Amino acid sequence: MNNSMEEANSERNYILLVIAIVIGLVGVYLRFADFRHASAVANVILAIGAGVGLKAIFSIIK
Repeated sequence: MNNSMEEANSERNYILLVIAIVIGLVGVYLRFADFRHASAVANVILAIGAGVGLKAIFSIIK
């Protein structure tokens, strides 16, 4: 159990969470951009950020 606790508290997981949050914020801010496919691009970037965030969370839970 101690090994899994150390793995859950590793710095790598929290760096991945910060990256996911930044990607998600970029997706949210692009919704307000004024170019042709801004909404579609924002949705894709937001989905990527959510996927990275879920990967980080599940690695912490595991």
